[in-house]
Amino acid sequence: MCGRYSLSVTPEMLRTLVNVDAFLNLQPRFNIAPTQMAPVVRSFNGGRRMDMLRWGLIPSWSKDKTAASKLINARGETAAQKPSFRDAYKHRRCLVPVDGFYEWRNEGEGKQPFRIGFKEGKPFVFAGLWESWTVPAGQEDAGEVIETYTIVTTDANERIAPIHHRMPVIVDPADYEIWLTGDPSEAANVIRAFPPCDMAFYRVSTRVNNVRNDDESCVEPLKKTS
Repeated sequence: MCGRYSLSVTPEMLRTLVNVDAFLNLQPRFNIAPTQMAPVVRSFNGGRRMDMLRWGLIPSWSKDKTAASKLINARGETAAQKPSFRDAYKHRRCLVPVDGFYEWRNEGEGKQPFRIGFKEGKPFVFAGLWESWTVPAGQEDAGEVIETYTIVTTDANERIAPIHHRMPVIVDPADYEIWLTGDPSEAANVIRAFPPCDMAFYRVSTRVNNVRNDDESCVEPLKKTS
């Protein structure tokens, strides 16, 4: 599962990462949470574009927004079959740029948050699915179109498994185009645990537990107590 992540890299690093032509005016984010807006990269007119979407997928057939809070992740093993995800998996795959994500592990008296990412803090991307939902007639804001996304997960690699048994699907740059535009059978080959050799993790403050905390202290290594 992935319930929080960060993206605080420079525009130049992001351009190199995802090769998009137009950029949004992004502010550093250190604690992105479900229902919040965050950037995703989609295929567009033979190229790529970056847009702000809401985290938590609302299926196009949903009667209301309540599904969003439950659909922040999609299990890669079943996304092609699940009614909530199968159409998006077939037609609307995306890349979610990040520079780290958080998981919690039970330790003694409570859950300890860890920040997980690549060594040297380099950014990377998750595999995502996106959907467009129109608010039904008779509801507040009827006719409004809301674009949402979910993060695809898989079994954790051996480095992450001691913290959590699941992890987001991290897409190798060589597989970006396959994930974005390949047929579903090709995309299925992208759904795998990323090799652990370049990954690292460390403990962070429980400040990250609160979605209102979104500053650099969320990503700082936890200081050891004497």
